[in-house]
Amino acid sequence: MTEKVVAEKKAKAGLFDLRGILALLFGVYGVVLTVMGLVSTSQADLDKAAGVNINLWMGVFMLVVALAFLAWARLRPLAVPETTGETATGSTAGSTAATEGGRGN
Repeated sequence: MTEKVVAEKKAKAGLFDLRGILALLFGVYGVVLTVMGLVSTSQADLDKAAGVNINLWMGVFMLVVALAFLAWARLRPLAVPETTGETATGSTAGSTAATEGGRGN
């Protein structure tokens, strides 16, 4: 295979990588919580949480987790196994016969 085809397969496999989706979700929620912690925290909210600005700290933590997922996806991308073009048609025929025989047909 040419390098272009291999790169295209890796790009398509990367679309199904959950690490990017999780990083996006953690990042969005992290930004929202961080902004809420910085902008709209009242003294009553701090009193409820024993003096800790929990929105701010959880937002920062979620942003760190999002960065960790992005780094993980960047440093260890999905490996696409190279196929030889052969199909395993014989292995599926045996399993089909076994399930039909078990039903009493």
